[in-house]
Amino acid sequence: MLADITVLLQRSARGDKNAREQLYAVVYPELMRIARIRLSASGTITLDAPGLLHEACLRFVDRDDVTFSNRRIFFAYASSVMRNVIVDCARARFAEKRGSGERGITLETGIAGAAFVDEDIESLNAAMLALAAVDERSYRVVEMRYFGGLLEQEIAQVLDISVPTVKRDWRKARAFLLRELRGDP
Repeated sequence: MLADITVLLQRSARGDKNAREQLYAVVYPELMRIARIRLSASGTITLDAPGLLHEACLRFVDRDDVTFSNRRIFFAYASSVMRNVIVDCARARFAEKRGSGERGITLETGIAGAAFVDEDIESLNAAMLALAAVDERSYRVVEMRYFGGLLEQEIAQVLDISVPTVKRDWRKARAFLLRELRGDP
């Protein structure tokens, strides 16, 4: 299936409208699965999975300057767009309800009882941008795993690295983000 996505992306990039329709039919269920996983893990976003996916798709369609030559670029971009939609939704919600006592977005670390808790989405966004500045690959791992809902094996395929490397990058990124969110030097 992933090879089919690459072929459809390439045909779509050449202007084949039929390929574009086939592409969305193939990737829609996978993107919906990712959206559901991401939103069920957060528990705080008022957006539902179809809403997240449809907003992300609107942002895909609006970008004529982005071409997806292969599935890696497509899924990396999809993770980035979903992250932006979630951040924008959270910013809007926090702007409306600042100080209401609502729980912030959490970043699950996979360690029992440990999570990144962010009362202010701007802190999480700033920490993510700081991570991107020092370790772009770890940033992409977090973006794809946390915001895109991809599994370690899927991230390894997208980034063309090994699963153990994904795991190391995930651990490094969690430690970095925790330090950033706590304000530790």
